[in-house]
Amino acid sequence: MESALTARDRVGVQDFVLLENHTSEAAFMENLRKRFKENLIYTYIGSVLVSVNPYKDLEIYTKNHMERYRGVNFYEVSPHIYAVSDNSYRSMRTERKDQCILISGESGAGKTEASKKILQYYAVTCPASDQVETVKDRLLQSNPVLEAFGNAKTLRNDNSSRFGKYMDIQFDFKGAPVGGHILNYLLEKSRVVHQNHGERNFHIFYQLIEGAEEDLLRRLGLERNPQQYQYLVKGNCPKVSSINDRSDWKVVRKALSVVGFNEDEVEELLNIIASVLHLGNIQYGGEDSGNAYITTDTQIKYLARLLGVDGLVLKEALTHKKIIAKGEELKSPLNLEQAASARDALSKAVYGRTFTWLVNKINVSLAYRVTPHNASVIGLLDIYGFEVFQHNSFEQFCINYCNEKLQQLFIELTLKSEQDEYEAEGITWEPVQYFNNKIICDLVEEKFKGIISILDEECLRPGDASDITFLEKLENTVGGHAHLTTHKLADGKTRKVMGREEFRLLHYAGEVNYNVNGVCVRAHGAVMCMSDNKILTQCFDRAELKDNKRPETAATQFKTSLAKLMEILMSKEPSYVRCIKPNDAKQAGRFDEVLIRHQVKYLGLMENLRVRRAGFAYRRHYETFLQRYKSLCPETWPSWQGKLADGVSTLVKHLGYKPEEYKLGRSKIFIRFPKTLFATEDALETRKHSLALSRSLPVFLSVSLSACLSLRFIKGFIYRHNERCPENEYFLDYVRYSFLMKLRRNLPKTVLDKSWPTPPTALIEASEQLRKLYMQNMVWSYCKRINPEWKHQLEQKMVASEIFKNKKDNYPQSVPKLFVGTRLNGEEINPKVLQSLGSEKMKYAVPVTKYDRKGYKARPRQLLLTSNSAVIVEEAKLKQRIDYAALKGISVSSLSDGVFVLHVPTEDKKQKGDVVLQSDHIIETLTKVAICADKVNSININQGSITFTMGQGKEGIIDFTSGSELLVAKAKNGHLSVTAPRLNSR
Repeated sequence: MESALTARDRVGVQDFVLLENHTSEAAFMENLRKRFKENLIYTYIGSVLVSVNPYKDLEIYTKNHMERYRGVNFYEVSPHIYAVSDNSYRSMRTERKDQCILISGESGAGKTEASKKILQYYAVTCPASDQVETVKDRLLQSNPVLEAFGNAKTLRNDNSSRFGKYMDIQFDFKGAPVGGHILNYLLEKSRVVHQNHGERNFHIFYQLIEGAEEDLLRRLGLERNPQQYQYLVKGNCPKVSSINDRSDWKVVRKALSVVGFNEDEVEELLNIIASVLHLGNIQYGGEDSGNAYITTDTQIKYLARLLGVDGLVLKEALTHKKIIAKGEELKSPLNLEQAASARDALSKAVYGRTFTWLVNKINVSLAYRVTPHNASVIGLLDIYGFEVFQHNSFEQFCINYCNEKLQQLFIELTLKSEQDEYEAEGITWEPVQYFNNKIICDLVEEKFKGIISILDEECLRPGDASDITFLEKLENTVGGHAHLTTHKLADGKTRKVMGREEFRLLHYAGEVNYNVNGVCVRAHGAVMCMSDNKILTQCFDRAELKDNKRPETAATQFKTSLAKLMEILMSKEPSYVRCIKPNDAKQAGRFDEVLIRHQVKYLGLMENLRVRRAGFAYRRHYETFLQRYKSLCPETWPSWQGKLADGVSTLVKHLGYKPEEYKLGRSKIFIRFPKTLFATEDALETRKHSLALSRSLPVFLSVSLSACLSLRFIKGFIYRHNERCPENEYFLDYVRYSFLMKLRRNLPKTVLDKSWPTPPTALIEASEQLRKLYMQNMVWSYCKRINPEWKHQLEQKMVASEIFKNKKDNYPQSVPKLFVGTRLNGEEINPKVLQSLGSEKMKYAVPVTKYDRKGYKARPRQLLLTSNSAVIVEEAKLKQRIDYAALKGISVSSLSDGVFVLHVPTEDKKQKGDVVLQSDHIIETLTKVAICADKVNSININQGSITFTMGQGKEGIIDFTSGSELLVAKAKNGHLSVTAPRLNSR
């Protein structure tokens, strides 16, 4: 990083630790602003990365950038998210200690993008194999799924994460990612039933309505209009210019398949999402007695079918509550307000538990089947930052409590890291005074008398508990605490800015007023359970004790999850990424100083800098320091032969460092003041100029010698076609030598590389002999190294090339992708099917879609290739077996679709006709079929249409046309119409 210090007047300092006036917030802000204006969005505070969202694309995330940061010392290159990623990865590999990258910041600061960049870096730079590629795909594709179900459009961010996420990436002993696990916490469930004006519900609702096929919407009982659903109209923002819900739906559907969801599970998941929309449309009427009753029976029918529950039971659960008193169960009717709350509580619980189920399902797909030897982990924590709104609710209380805990952890870890480094280097550690926010954390989480415990008691006790009684109990229990006050307890000045239903907490980052309206309902909510792979839901109120155990509120559940998270983080070596939003308008280049100063405060950056600068501003290994500055001392220039520590000691004494300015540790030099380092950098710049001048004299003296050699060279060029003689021998020897040296530097690296330098006339014959010998040796060496698996892969690729090259539009996209052994493992194929196959060895299996002969309805199927036949399977049934000997041929279009036809003999009574199938891996699938059936020459690639036998002498036709997106459907003329996007021009 020192290489850029000479430009510090233009772009500030790359590490805030090097700020001369490090205690000045104004100096901190000016450095941040100066770098932001130059599109330098990353700055360090020691090992902490501060990132400012640029709100525009910067060309700093290419593969070349990844390679630039790969395996490089943390401070050798400019600050970047890739540097943090690589540093954590190398620390994990070299120190064999689990790492964790913590990403914090408020909504719109760029946390989600930062975590994506880290995942992409590992996906590109880590070692790979077939299995690893699958894990990489699933890790990356888990993002669009989680964003669809956990992100929403808010006033501050069009793709705001409304849940906290911690992801473990598991690496094997070779450093390859082989598995992962996601922990989610504090989903903003209140968004399901209410959104502020200008905001939206979770993305998935709009994606489903805008993008789902008509048939799917019909099954779910939904209309293609978000305005029809009460849970989607609260924010009055159904459309967002930056979001394409229809396109995002396709991305999510594909991602669900990649991460391991089958069609039944997707259908089940969408049933639940649709049920939430139907729940929101349940309307109530009121009897004379005040009791509520449901007026929308149609919604109940949909819900009963979608949720798989009894309609009468559900109806009763939405209009009554159960109370257990002295062991006796009593039912009590709800009034209109209570019933609406019960409906909303159920909706939030359904969605919340569904999200948890979704994460668990993703975790199953990411889980490494066999515990790898010497496995290591890098954790990614994407968490909301401390925020203050005009109206702060229960969720905001939880978010800020989480940040309070993280601030406590950050300072402790920073202090520990500093202390450990000092002790390792033998430098005396001087205790640092800092604000310890343990008093605030205790106020929130202490047993029996903390805010969460008080909330629990009010939510779970019998009787008429309410938000106001909770506030009163808060005043009675912790009313005298220095960090809490209420309207009742406050002085006259504070009362003017506080509502009667608010309490104020003095956090480490400032004061926040929290409104208690709805806090008991939100903290308690509803409960749901899973059974027989179906997600069932039951509404209950706070008095129900289903299993005779004390139920937990949402606040306690979050407290437990947070404690677990803190335990995980403490077990790992941390890196920090602190994200900052430069303005609320999401405009590129706009630097809102007031807004950013708030975030600097909330993120605790000045406190972090103060702790880091309590001792020494700069520390580097002796070798790095000596290598950079050795030219400044005659005794260390041009090289130092002794011990590194002695060389550094000699160097700094020559530079005139005073004893109070530095310390020498066991392997590093510690410099206390930035000005000392800057003076050394200025001296280095001056030295570079003098070195440049001293090198120019020898160059001048060599000019005359060069002139003589040039004359000999020119004379040799004139006589170059003559026989060897004194006039041309120097030139000919030079040309031959140059060619051989050029050849040595530019020899082909692979057998596929046919390049070869053009030889001079005198070496044409020798050059050709060298080329043949070298290529023979390359081929021999390559064949010797090739393993059986790779040989089999090449053989398959050669067959695919013979069949599809320059004939099928999506063939080029398949070339760089390895063919897998099978697309279905043993667990995904029904045991009855395997039993039916008997001793037949299964060579390949892949999920396909079969289009039936009546109406071309799409049916999910499995295609199994055995030694003797192709078998089409529906769940536990063998629907059709086609012996390879009887297979007449295979037809496929020239476009990018995956539709193909297996032609069977019409006279074979066992066969009902030709089979029309579709595969997402068409090139791989047909190559496998061709090899297994020995039908390489029997694959017909058709232009325009395919005619096939439907059975009973009837023929069917498939028409193929180019279009913008893939679409397979029955046309009005009775044909099967396939539209496929054009990928390549032939």
